[in-house]
Amino acid sequence: MEIGSFIELDIENTGEYFPDDENVARLNSARAGIYHALQLMGCEKIYMPYYQCPTVNDFLQKKGVKIEKYYLNNLFNPELENIADDGAVLLVNYFGIFSHDFLKEISEKYQHVIIDNGPAFYNPPIEDCYNVYSARKFFGVPDGCYVVGPSAKKNTMNYPQDFSSATSLFLLERHEVGCSASYKERMKNEERIDNADILNMSNLTKALLNGINYQRIRDARRRNFEYAHGQYKEMNMLDVFRHYDDSCVPMFYPLVIEQASMVDELNKRQIFTGRRWNSVLKEVAVDSFEGWLSRYMIPLPVDQRYGKKTLDHVYQNMKQILKG
Repeated sequence: MEIGSFIELDIENTGEYFPDDENVARLNSARAGIYHALQLMGCEKIYMPYYQCPTVNDFLQKKGVKIEKYYLNNLFNPELENIADDGAVLLVNYFGIFSHDFLKEISEKYQHVIIDNGPAFYNPPIEDCYNVYSARKFFGVPDGCYVVGPSAKKNTMNYPQDFSSATSLFLLERHEVGCSASYKERMKNEERIDNADILNMSNLTKALLNGINYQRIRDARRRNFEYAHGQYKEMNMLDVFRHYDDSCVPMFYPLVIEQASMVDELNKRQIFTGRRWNSVLKEVAVDSFEGWLSRYMIPLPVDQRYGKKTLDHVYQNMKQILKG
């Protein structure tokens, strides 16, 4: 034990969102969490959607997992049959707008199921499934994943410890120099995660997650999402409320308008959204549901940093761009 000397970050210990018990594993990334769940189920194969972050595919391939892709229909139901006994089905809670009941109904069709709640940190775990949550998609932390399910903590003592402080400068720089100026440092952290194997959650991330006001953030995200829907519901070609209920706390507002240049136009106005995910277009037809989402879905920020003033600013810029 080290006593005295300089004072570290003073983080209030209010507690993590998920309990510290045998059914919760704390790992470094969601992709590692998915692999951990496969190991616990004894599955050598995974059925995963084409419309999925490519880093998950890359990580599982490196670990030697057999991957088979499936399509979605336009209601986000899997088009999937003939599941192998040693195969698990990955269901993604897209954008965080799928209710617990909707995902539970789908999960009951399959024997081995992993719920990717990376975009839905607050969605309650589904029993008899492994539920994977990504902390850094919702909070200012350098890494972090929770796997919640039967005896999820098993085998975690065999994984090395992650260390994240060396690439966490971007979290501090964001406050002083902004997003653009700190982006290079942020990408160093992304590179660290991309090159990492399955690890236990870093102590820095765990300390930060101990001091978060989870209720405030939950309320802010839902409030902003519903306010944004009031603005965009007439132009949005995606029915974002079809599977939405009180269990949903979205990652962002998924606006679909068939104007491929919109992301670039918003970037010019310092409204940064990105795409989810251009790489999908290399695997699917342009006119497929997955291709349509990849080309036209704009993930508008509705997180806890913002309120009505910021959302109004984005909306006004959106209208100006559409008017040409």
